[in-house]
Amino acid sequence: MATIVSTKGTLGGEPRLDGRRISVIQIFDMYHDGKSAAYVADQLDITLAEVHAALTYYYERPDEMREVRERHHELEASLESESVSPPTAER
Repeated sequence: MATIVSTKGTLGGEPRLDGRRISVIQIFDMYHDGKSAAYVADQLDITLAEVHAALTYYYERPDEMREVRERHHELEASLESESVSPPTAER
């Protein structure tokens, strides 16, 4: 049976498949983008049971998943603000 774990030092503590660096959100997003569970399993080289376990975990923990997404958005915003814009050419 597929197990979902969260480990502080792996993927920033995000829920993921045990023994893999594949997050629940990664699986959900692929599936939610219209890909079939079988396609997701094939592309990530995981079992169909692991896809369903991740989807179940996602739907059973909406508050936790919302918090993970908020952390993603905060990180993206932080990275954008820290990025250096390319120098403009002087004429």
